[in-house]
Amino acid sequence: MEIFEKLASYFEFPFVRYALIVTVAISICAAMVGVTIVLRRLSNIGDGLSHVAFGALAIGIIINITDKFYIVLPITFLAAFLLLKTKNSKKLKGDSAIAMISVSALALAYFFLNVFDTSSNLAGDVCSTLFGSTAILTLSKTDVLISVILSLVTVALYTIFYNKLFVTTFDENFARAIGTKVWLYDIFIALSIASIIVISINLVGSLLVTALLIFPALSAMRLVKSYKMTIIVSIILSIVCSVIGLLVSILASTPTGPTIVIFYLGVFLVCFAIGKIKERMA
Repeated sequence: MEIFEKLASYFEFPFVRYALIVTVAISICAAMVGVTIVLRRLSNIGDGLSHVAFGALAIGIIINITDKFYIVLPITFLAAFLLLKTKNSKKLKGDSAIAMISVSALALAYFFLNVFDTSSNLAGDVCSTLFGSTAILTLSKTDVLISVILSLVTVALYTIFYNKLFVTTFDENFARAIGTKVWLYDIFIALSIASIIVISINLVGSLLVTALLIFPALSAMRLVKSYKMTIIVSIILSIVCSVIGLLVSILASTPTGPTIVIFYLGVFLVCFAIGKIKERMA
């Protein structure tokens, strides 16, 4: 009862309600897009783009842009599109391009932040940006609005183009043969991934964003087999883990990002065990 009373008192503050709204919005669209990413074997792209987003954040800090969203989103989107374009390249394979961009972005970002000495607590700021801290509790109404709009647009487009995305996910050659413009859906996936990463940085930090995309999909795949049910279960698991992780981090004063990811990991291990039991019973 004390815990519930404490939570009720926290929800009297607008910033806690804002954090909860953004967390749910991010969880839904990340889970939907994450299923497509996992099935298309693009799991590493989220990790690579999170590093690119950190590099873009560094640029925003150095040139002193107040709202860094407007510089992080286009840079991350461009990187996502280029990485998707290289996945079938014979000269530069997708995994190689991801590794190259990922390491370069991290190195350049930290190098220039140190050179320009933009903060008196650089190590703390970098750690907070990479792993998440309490930034989710400092969201403004504008941040919440942008996050919700991006999430709603992503979910709406994913629903509208569900059948096309299904075909391109499982068989790109067949999709091209029936006249589907695969490149157009690659752009949509790139923009979706970039949007999710940008709005998730305040929640879990740039290095842990991949967990939001990958863990729910992998957990759901251990429980169900159909594509549609995988998406639905993935969304449910994503919301539950993110919300519980957020609330626990507030109550226990732990870093938000790592706390949420620990819950994702725990749920995945449970789902993995259930999947093993189902296989043996079958």
